[in-house]
Amino acid sequence: MCFCDSFMMNRGLGDIVYYVLSIGLSILTGLLAQLYLYLGPIPYTLQCMGVILAGLLLPPRYSLFSMALYLIFIALGLPLAAGFRGGIVVLFGPTGGYLLGFLISAPLMSILTRFYFKFRGRNLTNIQPIDTIVLLCFSLLALLPTYLLGFTIFTYYALGDQRFMLWAANLVKSIGIDIHNPLATLFIATVVIFIPQDIFMDSLFAIVISKYVARLLRFRGVVV
Repeated sequence: MCFCDSFMMNRGLGDIVYYVLSIGLSILTGLLAQLYLYLGPIPYTLQCMGVILAGLLLPPRYSLFSMALYLIFIALGLPLAAGFRGGIVVLFGPTGGYLLGFLISAPLMSILTRFYFKFRGRNLTNIQPIDTIVLLCFSLLALLPTYLLGFTIFTYYALGDQRFMLWAANLVKSIGIDIHNPLATLFIATVVIFIPQDIFMDSLFAIVISKYVARLLRFRGVVV
């Protein structure tokens, strides 16, 4: 078999593996959404682990496909949103911005990760502690679109619903912050309060898991 044939075979295998991973990660993201704690109208979930995993393990277009597939599943009524919810209403509800943000966050994480690894001459299989720190910073950058879309759409609903505003004010007060600006209150309640878990739990676990998945794939001849 010539080199060209071998290359095409490996490339074809890689495409198949990426599609399988994309589907698997879309379902995993839905399963992680069921590990939740409701902080009022916004669920506190492990979904971001699936988003970051998609960004780490998949090339940009496949990570986008994975998250798009996840949203399609929800739109079709599959109970893969937090609280085993499904349906188009979930995507256009107060928390729909977070879900739509996944379409940006996963491929952005993929782009940042691959650029960094190319610059450093590394890959997921041999990351060092310093690389983990960098990837955690990248995960925060990658999740910013999710936070901003989530905040924007939730604010649209909250400014017309005093129940949401009261919930946000009470939540912010419960963590010892005294602030009277409604937008700042909503930003803290819908973004800031979620960042520690998303970065130091979801993203950290995703980095650790992706390292071992990448080693398994490389053993099978697929480079991620």
